[in-house]
Amino acid sequence: MDTSHSPDASSGDGADQTADSLLSDIIFITLPPDLDRMIGDFNLDPGIPLPVETRGEGDAWDAGELRWEMIIAAILKLLAYKPDHEDIGYYRDLALAAKPDLADELSQAAVSKAQNADFGPAEEIFRALGGLLPNNPAPRLNLALLHEQVADAAEAASRPEEAEKKREQAFLMYKELLAEDDPPAEAYLNAGYFALKTQSFDTAVRHLSHYVQLEPDSERSEEISRLIAEIEKHNLVDNLFKEAYDFIRLGKEDEGIERIREFLASHPDVWNAWFILGWGLRRLERYEDAAAAFEKALELGPRKPDTLNELAICRMETGAFADSEKLLVEALRQEPDNVKFVSNLGILALKRDDHEEARAYFLAALEIEPNDVLALQYLQKLDH
Repeated sequence: MDTSHSPDASSGDGADQTADSLLSDIIFITLPPDLDRMIGDFNLDPGIPLPVETRGEGDAWDAGELRWEMIIAAILKLLAYKPDHEDIGYYRDLALAAKPDLADELSQAAVSKAQNADFGPAEEIFRALGGLLPNNPAPRLNLALLHEQVADAAEAASRPEEAEKKREQAFLMYKELLAEDDPPAEAYLNAGYFALKTQSFDTAVRHLSHYVQLEPDSERSEEISRLIAEIEKHNLVDNLFKEAYDFIRLGKEDEGIERIREFLASHPDVWNAWFILGWGLRRLERYEDAAAAFEKALELGPRKPDTLNELAICRMETGAFADSEKLLVEALRQEPDNVKFVSNLGILALKRDDHEEARAYFLAALEIEPNDVLALQYLQKLDH
């Protein structure tokens, strides 16, 4: 039985590491030429080398330890990170013949990992599923949702560059799905809600309207139709609104504030616009003006956690500590696992010179998100 190391590979879309490193523990074994074996209806071809995951043992790997699980694991990695391998169709059929319930097992495992915020393994499994079921859009839809989930977690943990990268990956995944000949209704639905998150209301209306056309009798269609009507009623598809959001997101706060004030001149009752104005002003450290904008957003719209948190920051910076705490606690009640709110309570405790309470909040933040940048930085300061 001959062995060889993994051939060169290129990174799959959105992979954070190169495929070379991700596939470095895979070797290929050549079976005896006279071996002729059936696995169910599948004919094992000795002329095609089999991939084996050696778990980093490389040249020290003992062929006598070969197990089917090692072959299946290697095939799944190839499906995830080298879907254009010349023998990928053969490996896919082999994996499904050897383990007919493989797709269901992977789906359950990936969903479980995602729910437990074990994002790295969840992404690899969804990628493998996409390779295993190339004609099924569900794994790629789940992967796009996972990118959104990771982006939200990174944003809450003060890692804006990672958040932006993951949002871009989600955007590209939805773009790929919607470019297919017959995209599923769920692709329009999820892409529409993703567009809402990024304040791209015109795109959201387009995708959500398409979903309603495809699924007019679904339970969600009535709710979505009301949402579309609300967006159109408040003219949120106005380019000024989107331009304002994009300018502020890119660090051009003055331009963004100018655009959103122009929008508000014609649409003074749109709470989202007051939030955007407050966001821009807060980033410029104009806390009193920002607080007034956030108060107006709360007056006109729902008491959303992000609005409460932004107003809490303004109150904190202007010395209204009691008000800030009430707002953060209210936000935390709505989203108990939002590390951003927990860290902000820690910062508030520091401003009150209560170092023990601050430490407790930062440690609690790290229990939710071990890589939270703010919590790690402040704990380091407290230790010196």
